[in-house]
Amino acid sequence: MPKFAANLSMLFAELPFLERFGAARAAGFTAVECLFPYAWPAEQIAAQLRQHDLQLVLFNLPPGDWEAGERGMACDPDRSDAFRASVTTARDYALALGVRQLHCMAGNLPPGVTPALARATYLRNLRHAAAVLAPHGIRLLIEPINHFDMPGYLLARSAEALAIIAEADSPNLFLQYDVYHMQRMEGELSNTIRANLARIGHLQIADTPGRHEPGSGEINYRHLFALLDQLGYDGWIGCEYHPAGGTVAGLGWIAALTSAN
Repeated sequence: MPKFAANLSMLFAELPFLERFGAARAAGFTAVECLFPYAWPAEQIAAQLRQHDLQLVLFNLPPGDWEAGERGMACDPDRSDAFRASVTTARDYALALGVRQLHCMAGNLPPGVTPALARATYLRNLRHAAAVLAPHGIRLLIEPINHFDMPGYLLARSAEALAIIAEADSPNLFLQYDVYHMQRMEGELSNTIRANLARIGHLQIADTPGRHEPGSGEINYRHLFALLDQLGYDGWIGCEYHPAGGTVAGLGWIAALTSAN
């Protein structure tokens, strides 16, 4: 049976962020994830996790100025100091919250920077971040993101991410495989998962079109969940989608798509 974590940046969005933890537990989730926890003191989030007996399984490194369009700093040669500071911030939050996996956004290709220089910068920064996190038993994850939702993002295909992971040669660097993004960019979902399961540290899901609940679009999630059980995947699957209606009203997909697995 797959293990699902509610993404609190997208689910239960009708509630203030700190109230979403209790709502997730009431809906049957035992784990949660989010994009960025940094607007709230770690102590407040930790209190919610304890109160509702939840595990926080993932969040992202600080992305830079999100409102100004930054989607990570790791590939920008002019942002290396800010990136290194973001690693320290994320590590401290992870240690305070018991999180053992962090996602590092690559960022958009900076103006005037060649793809080769951006890639070299990204690789260097990933090695640094992985080395900072390794002594604490924390994995670093990288995720390809589709160019329709995020034009200009440096990392867009699973093969590119896997090549970076191989070249970095950091034992705690893994792939975050988002089924929604990879369906939009390349398809071949089952074959990619089967061939690379050992390097996948975390999965995320949404259907397409619309980035709504699994079962609302073209992706055969019943097949994928059965495949993950067959392959013995024991990691978490983040529910990172925009509910088409209310979050709780839309959770019927879990029983509908996993009941036969």
